[in-house]
Amino acid sequence: MIERMIRHHTIISIVGNIITVNVVNSAEKKEISTRFGDLASIQDSNGAESLAQVIKIDGNRVSLQVFSGTQGISTAASVRFLGQAMRVSYSANILGRIFSGTGQPIDGGSNLESDPKVGIAGPSVNPMQRILASRMIRTNVPMIDVFNCLVVSQKVPIFSISGEPYNPFLARIGIQADADIVVFAGMGLIFDDFHFFRTQFEQAGVFARTVMYCNMASDPIVERLLVPDMALAVAERFAVEEGKRVLVLMTDMTAFADALKEVGVSMEHVPSNRGYTGDLYSQLARRYEKACDYKGAGSVTILTVTTMPGDDVTHPVPDNTGYITEGQFYLHNAMLDPFGSLSRLKQHVIGKVTREDHAQIMNTMIRFYSAAVEAEQKQAMAFELSSFDEKLIKFGKLFRTRFMDLNVSIALEEALDLCWQTLAECFSEEQLLMKQSLIDTYFPKNAHVQAVV
Repeated sequence: MIERMIRHHTIISIVGNIITVNVVNSAEKKEISTRFGDLASIQDSNGAESLAQVIKIDGNRVSLQVFSGTQGISTAASVRFLGQAMRVSYSANILGRIFSGTGQPIDGGSNLESDPKVGIAGPSVNPMQRILASRMIRTNVPMIDVFNCLVVSQKVPIFSISGEPYNPFLARIGIQADADIVVFAGMGLIFDDFHFFRTQFEQAGVFARTVMYCNMASDPIVERLLVPDMALAVAERFAVEEGKRVLVLMTDMTAFADALKEVGVSMEHVPSNRGYTGDLYSQLARRYEKACDYKGAGSVTILTVTTMPGDDVTHPVPDNTGYITEGQFYLHNAMLDPFGSLSRLKQHVIGKVTREDHAQIMNTMIRFYSAAVEAEQKQAMAFELSSFDEKLIKFGKLFRTRFMDLNVSIALEEALDLCWQTLAECFSEEQLLMKQSLIDTYFPKNAHVQAVV
């Protein structure tokens, strides 16, 4: 406790946002028992205080990452170690609130200093406490619910490029998803995106069950590294202690990785692929592995945005992400691409907690859409089209309009019925190559006749 009151004045260097200080206790000539990740308070000669975090310990030298930047801080400043790691407020009072990258309220509401705090960046859950994914999260997005189900405790990124409507799509899932609590983590947001998420959650009436942690593009880049950890720590508490089904939305993980790269350069780490740090995979996995369905408690499901510079899926961030997550949603041309999207856990719910025809109709729809794309290519090259090619082209247009359009919002059962309706408008029963029992039960008998007329 006494050590937390000691101020150290021997600042060796200030490089970028990193301060290096000598922490030898002049009275006892012993090293201060500070730990990696602990917080420190830096007080300049004018009395202004800044918060920093221990990022490196080398003998008597401790390197600190200053959250607000080192501008205005001189070597005459003093450092006091707080003896604890970064913590974030956790109570029922945080619902409907917006916090900064350091966990401070930025919505003009009351201060939550007296509320309980929880540490961030804790270990992943003991695998023995995890339950095999077996429950579906309904989103009312047909390209997800029908073709790539989102499953409780799943971790899935949305692969996209700049200019695509990934943030509106993410907000829509947060509003429509069947979850008790939504925890939003925004990294490097411009004000327009921040305002969009806030107003969308408010207008949809879900803000009371939402917590937002936002790092703006104009905020210190170091705070960007704390946002995912704060959001996941709170989500974990809601799931474990209150048994809530929590959906964590994060955008953009590439901005998070870029912040890691910038901090690594400041610390003179040896760069790896395209300048990113060698532990990029571990840093991403540490966050994604927080997704879990807890035995006897709630669950944490993670849905993120990962932008791909130049639409390059081999870029280090999406490339490493693909090895960690259980599939991906590929947003291309303002639509979810059925060929690039994948859910590796959908087999745990399709046909088990959904309708018996789900698996068959999903495979049939994708098979015909693939053939429709080939028929459209033949048409573009002026090849002669058969009557079946004409049916495929008609089907492809209906498929894009009724299912791939991001504005479409229908329940799963309605979407499955619409699949049968679409097939019936384009093909006969003999052309479906599906189980006859399912055709007898679900195929609209008069739809094809009406379409021909």
